[in-house]
Amino acid sequence: RELKLRNYEPEDEDLKKRKVPQAKPASVEDKVKEQLEAAKPEPIIDEVDLANLAPRKPDWDLKRDVAKKLEKLEKRTQRAIAELIRERLRGQEEELASAVGSAKQEGSDSD
Repeated sequence: RELKLRNYEPEDEDLKKRKVPQAKPASVEDKVKEQLEAAKPEPIIDEVDLANLAPRKPDWDLKRDVAKKLEKLEKRTQRAIAELIRERLRGQEEELASAVGSAKQEGSDSD
């Protein structure tokens, strides 16, 4: 084994040759910079496409299950609306017929 002297200052010239030179401390700043750069978070994306993130609405399964019932209700609603419109039209026809009838009676009196 070779003798290496690190902390001892020899007086002998032969031993001085075996002395290891003083070690210089490593630059701490470089290591700290590297660690800080590694710890930096990735830049946050400003614009996020929500369509890609949320594939479906949270209530999609409820809508799927209720769709058949809603179809029946929609048909009934359309029938009810049509019936109301027919009744209004019948009422207007009766009013028009009575208005026409009263106009005829007024017209015959003037002759």
